[in-house]
Amino acid sequence: MKVALVYDRVNKWGGAERLLLSLHKIFPSADLFTSVYKPKTAPWANVFKVKHSFLQNFPIAKTAHELYAPFMPLAFESFNFEDYDLVISLTSEAAKGIITKPGTLHICYCLTPTRYLWSGYDIYFKNLLLRLLSAPLVSYLRNWDRVASQRPDEYIAISAEVSKRIKKYYKRSSQVIFPPLSISDATPKLPEARDYFLIVSRLVAYKKIDLAVKVFNKLKLPLVIIGTGWEEASLKSKAKDNVTFLKNLRDEELYGYYINSKALVFPGKEDFGLSMAEAQFFGKPVIAFGEGGALDIIKEGITGVYFKSEDELMNILENFNASLYNKEACVENSQRFSFKNFKKELLNFIEKV
Repeated sequence: MKVALVYDRVNKWGGAERLLLSLHKIFPSADLFTSVYKPKTAPWANVFKVKHSFLQNFPIAKTAHELYAPFMPLAFESFNFEDYDLVISLTSEAAKGIITKPGTLHICYCLTPTRYLWSGYDIYFKNLLLRLLSAPLVSYLRNWDRVASQRPDEYIAISAEVSKRIKKYYKRSSQVIFPPLSISDATPKLPEARDYFLIVSRLVAYKKIDLAVKVFNKLKLPLVIIGTGWEEASLKSKAKDNVTFLKNLRDEELYGYYINSKALVFPGKEDFGLSMAEAQFFGKPVIAFGEGGALDIIKEGITGVYFKSEDELMNILENFNASLYNKEACVENSQRFSFKNFKKELLNFIEKV
């Protein structure tokens, strides 16, 4: 069986990229199709034979792909999959819009329906002028996205939350298969700091890291934020001395920060939230916003606690006692997200369809 993987863009590192590498472990000979590929910022992709679209040669497309949103539909429609038996599109945007022939099975592993068009529209276009100027483009992309959403033969969702969105925006059913943890065998390197709260996240608006910074500024509790993104400069300008920012950590360093932390804080409504599962793997409780992917991961009162407002988060942090959460229960909970379970569920799904 000849397999192809399709991903929106290959130019960064995060939870979706870890999932892509997990798919590679199952299908090691699969080719990878994408809109743009930047090897310098995506060295993890060197295990693939990467096939990029015509956008690769457009000015700054590899780093500012957002500027070429109108061309993404054509980029993915231009690929030819007639030589493949199975195509899996891993996507939160346009990759599901590939065109396959009847003899090719196309499964969309959906990270979320295109966020800036649907569930996150009000966040991305909160500026009224931007909303007005972009209205024609958004209308075009929404219409194309609806059409493209009907092209996959089957859908897999990464969480119950995403499954609901697929039904709401695309009118399609999906099966939930959780992404797997991808913990390397690196020996943790423990930092000098201890008993801090931890955030591991891309620093983008919908992650609500600004809420956490605001609360920790008031409480003056130690917070370590690990990650990069468009909001980094803004968040640093708002944060007080009790908030530390780190980035580009090796696995052994990241694992050390998990181990020495008091708890992971997850302030946004996430599609899944792999860092929550990672924290559980290292025996750490999670303080999470009580919607989205967190509901699939955290067992409230046993492996973590939910909050729904800024005041609730402040109250939880002020009175937080890590000893109330069982380390062994956290570790056991993380086993639901093992690669072994992921592989078994995915292959069973493919066999059935």
